[in-house]
Amino acid sequence: MTDSAAVKELVSKCLAARGFAYCPYSHFPVGAALLTTEGAVITGCNVENASYGLSVCAERTAVQRAVAEGYTEFTAIAVTCDVEDSFVGPCGACRQVLLEFGQQWDVYLVKPDSSFRKTSLLDLLPLAFSPSHLGRK
Repeated sequence: MTDSAAVKELVSKCLAARGFAYCPYSHFPVGAALLTTEGAVITGCNVENASYGLSVCAERTAVQRAVAEGYTEFTAIAVTCDVEDSFVGPCGACRQVLLEFGQQWDVYLVKPDSSFRKTSLLDLLPLAFSPSHLGRK
């Protein structure tokens, strides 16, 4: 369970991260903010490339930054884009990457006005393939 101060920080930081998105092709900026079990918040934004397959989503950027900084255990993530009339979740690839680092996550889907919907990673990716299927965790 993520406390309200942590949620407020995640929401604020994912909105700020969206402002750094490099998206000259899709014009679809996305920001993400991860909460580690240690209480650190790591942000990410989408970074596109002219060779589209090399583009990286905000959620994966945040995970990669976190791992590079020594974090591999997370409790929550907030994700935002510029869609104002509905809550938008991570793409399927990002859901799978998040699941690599645990199943018991709070996921906050954030609109540009800071309103959010709380869900969970397992709700977003039911019957998922996980490291436990490989006998690793």
